[in-house]
Amino acid sequence: MNPARGHDPEAPEAAAREKSPPNRLIHETSPYLLQHAHNPVDWYPWGEEAFSRAREEGKPIFLSIGYSACHWCHVMEEESFADPQVAKLLNDVFVCIKVDREERPDIDQVYMAAAHVLTGAGGWPLTVLTTHDGKPFFAASYIPKESRYGMTGLLDLIPRISKVWQTQRQELEHAGGQVIDALQSAGRTPPGEGELSEATLDEAYNTLFRIFDGENGGFGDAPKFPAPHNLIFLLRYGNRTGKAPAYTMVEKTLHAMRRGGIFDQIGYGFHRYSTDAEWFVPHFEKMLYDQALLVMAYTEAYLATGREEFARTAREVITYVLRDMTDPDGGFYSAEDADSEGEEGKFYLWTKAEILGVLGEEDGERFSRIFDVTEPGNYREQPSGKRTGRNILRLRRPPASLAREFSMSEEDLAWFIEGARQRLFAAREERVRPAKDDKILTDWNGLMIAALATAARAFDNQDYLAAAEKAAAFVLTRLRRPDGRLLHRYRNGKAGLAATLDDYAFMLWALIEVYEASFSPGYLRTAVELSRDLVAHYWDCDHGGFFFTPDDGDVPVRQKPVFDGATPSGNSVAMYTLFVLGRMTANLEFEEMADRLRRVFADTVRESPTPYAYLLTGLEFMLGPNFEVIVAGAPGAEDTRAMIRAVRSRYTPDAVVLFRPSDEEEPEITKVAGFTRDIVAIEGKATAYVCTNYACDIPTTDADEMLQLMKSTRKPPEPAI
Repeated sequence: MNPARGHDPEAPEAAAREKSPPNRLIHETSPYLLQHAHNPVDWYPWGEEAFSRAREEGKPIFLSIGYSACHWCHVMEEESFADPQVAKLLNDVFVCIKVDREERPDIDQVYMAAAHVLTGAGGWPLTVLTTHDGKPFFAASYIPKESRYGMTGLLDLIPRISKVWQTQRQELEHAGGQVIDALQSAGRTPPGEGELSEATLDEAYNTLFRIFDGENGGFGDAPKFPAPHNLIFLLRYGNRTGKAPAYTMVEKTLHAMRRGGIFDQIGYGFHRYSTDAEWFVPHFEKMLYDQALLVMAYTEAYLATGREEFARTAREVITYVLRDMTDPDGGFYSAEDADSEGEEGKFYLWTKAEILGVLGEEDGERFSRIFDVTEPGNYREQPSGKRTGRNILRLRRPPASLAREFSMSEEDLAWFIEGARQRLFAAREERVRPAKDDKILTDWNGLMIAALATAARAFDNQDYLAAAEKAAAFVLTRLRRPDGRLLHRYRNGKAGLAATLDDYAFMLWALIEVYEASFSPGYLRTAVELSRDLVAHYWDCDHGGFFFTPDDGDVPVRQKPVFDGATPSGNSVAMYTLFVLGRMTANLEFEEMADRLRRVFADTVRESPTPYAYLLTGLEFMLGPNFEVIVAGAPGAEDTRAMIRAVRSRYTPDAVVLFRPSDEEEPEITKVAGFTRDIVAIEGKATAYVCTNYACDIPTTDADEMLQLMKSTRKPPEPAI
């Protein structure tokens, strides 16, 4: 493959082979580990072999955790791990273990929590020093090779650690044991005595309102992360209460992100986060989970507001994912790096001369004015702040304002931008692309499948549904053990690693969404099977809640996360999906499990609700009113399609929708959701049954009446401010 036109997954590894003989990581599948396979550091993957050697030789562990798209991970690798002087020190003093945090989020989660206990902070690359049995006594993020700017470098740090290990080993082991005890204690969450109620939702809304950046959108100051689960919570809260500011915060944030530098204006897709408050200068890596969650947020915002820009943005992100992040067999890749040719953002930046060279003088000048391109450049080197002559593309103002500036209609402006974008995209494809992390992760694929299925319903797009179903089939055939339990990672024909809570929770989410997009009952049946595995192997039978790792895992501490990070917490998604699955199948066991989750984390969430946005989204649904809508009709008939289109074209996050074919005596759905057996089409017409807590209103053959029944208990929206 021509490296200028496409990504060769083996390219970083091939380049590495020229450096030095391989270490043990050469047998791994993770692109991140393979990037370190030719370091002179004597790396081990996580496993008993490394810990046994540390025990036998009386050495501490040097545990380094990162991921392929991490810029400072690459810096530390090139600066220190590829350096023979540093490598000799590391090999003499430690047994060195390298971990891909995306492959082993269970390990990362334990040691990131340890870093917070030890230092109050964390980040990647994560460096943790532990005893031979994994007890952490030192943690840091990026460490330079040599000491500078107040940071102790590895060349100075390693001899100091070696001396302390030789003279104060018992004290270090004791300190490490205390950290592990603290983490284990945090995992033993007793059920809360309090309740989560509408007041909890109100408090979260009020906090988000207080920290909202009214000028730039988003919450708080720099750096700015998209946090789409906050936006989804606000949309549903606004739908519940009619409070217009909830929608206003979402709309301003989504508009600002789409028009800012955090969005790839040429090839689409969102970068990881913005280093400033204005969504202007991104950290250029692109993560699959961001694309998935933002597709969901933009799609929900479109349904809630009718704003076409949100629908267009969701479609653009999907275009990027299906074009650049999709395996031929259907799974989705994990990430694209921030760097290309050793420089962060190089692939995405433009000089004005490059713009003029592609578009010509007249079109190039107009495009430059629209997208804030200048001769000196708007992108500055870090940390010097010097202008580079290169530019990040961003829309300076909303399209309506730009159209007036150029005396064009908005439609003509859109046509101009799209024509220029396509030409610049073709030119950019000739550049060397950032490396792609092409491993396929069950949890992130679950998010993307759910996003595609949501968009398929909202936009009536069968291609999106086909992609979602193909990816679901990939996960359920390639990432599942013979006994039916999920696995976490797939790459180069190899699947492995025990699934996490997130793998199960996010795939349950995906299967529910794909069912509602396809009405194929097999997805619900599989969701029920996975739910039973989740409860059997991850549930804390003593205190309640789901552990992140299964009962047969290999980590020193089983944690029970509920705090939202870059993705919603597995416990929050599990609470929501189990309740929804219970409603769809009339299985009270699942609903009761969801309610137990609500009670387990009640005290934690009530203390400060905002960091638990997705749990609050689930809470909003559980508090009700919520609806089960069962449509009975002939598959493919126009009146059936019209009834289904009616419910899909409205913002109805408080409803689950099932379909009961009327042309079969006992269709498959009746075996999964037995209460649908008695649902019939009236006089051969498509008929909707709108139910609350399994109590149904009089069935109707009128789509408008169906929608009226679904909103009769909602508060009317406040006038926009």
